[in-house]
Amino acid sequence: MTKPGDSHTSTDDNDEEIALPSFSEQMAEQLGGVRGLVESSIPVAAFVVTNIVWALRPAVILSVVIGLGIAGWRLSCREPIRHALNGLFGIGLGAVTASWTGQAKDFHLPTILYTLGYAAALVASVVVRRPLVGWLWSVTFAGGAERWRTEPRLLRLFGRLTVLWAAVYVVKVAVLGTLYLANQDNALGIARLVLGYPPYALLLLVTVYAVRRVTRTLPEPL
Repeated sequence: MTKPGDSHTSTDDNDEEIALPSFSEQMAEQLGGVRGLVESSIPVAAFVVTNIVWALRPAVILSVVIGLGIAGWRLSCREPIRHALNGLFGIGLGAVTASWTGQAKDFHLPTILYTLGYAAALVASVVVRRPLVGWLWSVTFAGGAERWRTEPRLLRLFGRLTVLWAAVYVVKVAVLGTLYLANQDNALGIARLVLGYPPYALLLLVTVYAVRRVTRTLPEPL
């Protein structure tokens, strides 16, 4: 048993702070680095360009082949393939949808729908006072610690951040949805690229900075 004056009293409680990666490490891990960003964008860009200069079927095939190639290369090099698999799932789903309907715009329909689902889930989590960004932060960076739920300042911060993430997703859905309904296939593909990782990177940057800034001002856990 540790005595009140023992210097190890709060060791376990402070493990989260001690083990917390640096700001740049957290950003790199979540974004997969520059390479991860590029690799996740290549299949979509290939689809957009090929559909413009050629046709839908070659665009679908090329995007899937490139996605599989990236995942296979990472696997052969024994490198993490989480980001490649995430991208491959989205590409595969879009390819199946577009092939089934015969319309290039439907390649982007799954992205529109699951982005809308993300926005709805984020808003709902704020309503029930369990903001999803707080839970994701805990799972990703804090080893599952639940201080974000018991510390009022953190709970309020994660509530605001969750609303911010939801707002950005709503804007993305509004832009992509408008182009989808207007049958602007090429513009839709370009907008998907522009509204993909750049806003995500900015949101992550704001989130990591805000949480670390507030966490430093909080009293140490008892």
